[in-house]
Amino acid sequence: MTDSSDTTPFFADYVEGEETVEAGAESDRPEEEEPASGVSNVRAVLTVGVLCLVNLLNYMDRFTVAGVLPDIEKYFNINDGTSGLLQTVFICSYMFLAPLFGYLGDRYNRKVIMCVGISFWSVVTLASSYTPKDHFWALLLTRGLVGVGEASYSTIAPTIIADLFVKEKRTRMLTVFYFAIPVGSGLGYIVGSRVDNLAGDWHWALRVTPALGLLAVILLIFVVKEPLRGAIEARPEHTLQRTSWVADMQALCKNPSFILSTMGFTAVAFVTGSLALWAPAFLFRAAVFNGERGPCRTNSCSNDDSLYFGIITCVTGVLGVASGVEISRRLKRWTPRADPLVCAAGLLLAAPFLYLSIVFAQGSTIATYVFIFLGETFLSMNWAIVADILLYVVVPTRRSTAEAFQIVLSHLLGDAGSPYLIGLVSDSLKREDSFMWSFRSLQLSLLICSFIAVGGGAFFLATAVFIEKDRLLAENYAPSDDAPIVVPKRGRSTKVPVSSVLI
Repeated sequence: MTDSSDTTPFFADYVEGEETVEAGAESDRPEEEEPASGVSNVRAVLTVGVLCLVNLLNYMDRFTVAGVLPDIEKYFNINDGTSGLLQTVFICSYMFLAPLFGYLGDRYNRKVIMCVGISFWSVVTLASSYTPKDHFWALLLTRGLVGVGEASYSTIAPTIIADLFVKEKRTRMLTVFYFAIPVGSGLGYIVGSRVDNLAGDWHWALRVTPALGLLAVILLIFVVKEPLRGAIEARPEHTLQRTSWVADMQALCKNPSFILSTMGFTAVAFVTGSLALWAPAFLFRAAVFNGERGPCRTNSCSNDDSLYFGIITCVTGVLGVASGVEISRRLKRWTPRADPLVCAAGLLLAAPFLYLSIVFAQGSTIATYVFIFLGETFLSMNWAIVADILLYVVVPTRRSTAEAFQIVLSHLLGDAGSPYLIGLVSDSLKREDSFMWSFRSLQLSLLICSFIAVGGGAFFLATAVFIEKDRLLAENYAPSDDAPIVVPKRGRSTKVPVSSVLI
């Protein structure tokens, strides 16, 4: 049978189900029954593996910059506020382009969109590694353009997984997919710091992921097959009529579980965005303040703290994501509100440990790392669960748009501004240019994260109130029978309800 989904024209309405029916009508010979998604079980698992690889590379690239931040600050001679812009410009472009790719992802070939986006991301990332010393603006520009590629991927990949698996199997696959976030983030710190140390030049740290990105594109082309949207949930896409973008947004804004869980996830994004960029630099300054390490006076700064923080991020990410999903699975035997309750517990438990890790940095390095380990573990409990909540409270034809909306809101109020805000507050609190005040000012500004985490926990508790109702509404969703039809009026088409013309 022809792999029709892979040859679907990009600029055309995507109606996969119709092609399957036509192919069946042309041949009367019995064929082996194919899964409703149109993708074999083996290929579905391989697809998740490729998507996980791309997700890992995306986050690995995103946090490579944080792993070599002290070197970048020294190379360009910039302060904390300006350093924070590196993360902010990336998140802003990523955030503003997500709705565009969400719109395209709900209507056109998702595989093509991802291949083009990841190829562009690889080329731009490589270009950012050749920024000359007097052109910091060029590094900001290229880091901003990296967001274009990531927006094309992150809004679409979870919806492909949603069209390949259902219920508990979907949750397990999403868990594997979201393992790539903390693991990729940790590898970004580790690879960035190690390559920097070996090459003696931070530019080389940015040249690792582009080559791997092009490999991922090749795997996408030959391994991934576009599944039929919504078919695996016994609701083929052609029975769920697409509505306009405005209608999609109106429906999403009236979905309290989606809005409240997105606000809770915004708090997660704020905290993780702040820690991702500033935690290694904070740990380095704490070591200098405590006399455990000398200040950065040579051409290349010590990146040991980036290495240790990267290892912690990898381990806590795996533990947090796995434990969050498992606790939620067990808790669902007792309450259908398990998902938002686990998310709330994760944030409310993370807040005090993050606070203690920041406070204890001036006295005990070991205590600081222990509290960071515990805080990041609880914080990571949210990743897979939040994604699963979105997929079961939103109908299939609106999922890419919902992913894009969640990306925009969570980044707009979360990690788009939090790195810059932390750096700005740090600069404003610094009373003099000394190693002590470099540490103290950043320490005080990072305390903001603990209070934001508490607010996020409150949003997830509110989500638990509505989650049952919204899940049932999504599962039983059916388009209105009173759909508009077109009748001529004075030479032009006018849309009127069916009920107004039927007798």
